[in-house]
Amino acid sequence: MKPSAKYSRILLKLSGESFKSIHDGYTIDRDSLDYMASEIKTVYKLGVEIGIVVGGGNIWRGAQAQKEGMDRAQADYAGMLATIINALALQDALERKNNVKTRTQTAINVAQVAEPYIRRRAIRHLEKSRVVIFASGTGNPFMTTDTAAALRATEIDAKILLMAKHKADGIYEQDPNVIKNAKKYDSITHREVLEKRLDVMDTTALSLCMDNKIPIIVFDIFKKNSLLEAISGMKIGSIVKNE
Repeated sequence: MKPSAKYSRILLKLSGESFKSIHDGYTIDRDSLDYMASEIKTVYKLGVEIGIVVGGGNIWRGAQAQKEGMDRAQADYAGMLATIINALALQDALERKNNVKTRTQTAINVAQVAEPYIRRRAIRHLEKSRVVIFASGTGNPFMTTDTAAALRATEIDAKILLMAKHKADGIYEQDPNVIKNAKKYDSITHREVLEKRLDVMDTTALSLCMDNKIPIIVFDIFKKNSLLEAISGMKIGSIVKNE
């Protein structure tokens, strides 16, 4: 039986960690890239409208650069450029190998390689069955790509925000890599995540989702068919929703 989509329009957040090479921990791993593109295509074929926000931590980490003495705003702008590199790599994998129509939009101006972010144009692309990749975060320093994901999800009226993780299959009370029997939450509210200070996304992003009643699913993108299961409404990872 062919699976059906529970959500008609989604915002998928891919961390920079998802792109990185398993060998050196940086750059872009082709196998990981092709795998993610294939998973996205499976959902795309169901007619789901897909927006994607990408991180850039596999190439550049602004917080780390700041610790090493770099100006924070300058470091964050460099991070925005890193997300554009990831976005273009993902666009290529989607179009060239999977025949998925894709557009990249950026919050900072790089007209030679991508469109500027324009909300109405992004929505029009989605309506025309094009995947839209949102790069360079919000275009502002001091703002994470998690905040960009929450903002874009709100702007395009996404029905759910999917937080695709690398080597993390949900939300835990404590770090499961440290605490063997750490409690996993199958379902939890936005407010509880804030009150318990759980490591899901930054508080700005979480508050934005809570205020706009956007549910969040946290799951492991490298579990085969996990993206399909998430948009089909199957039990996977952890879901954050309003009370």
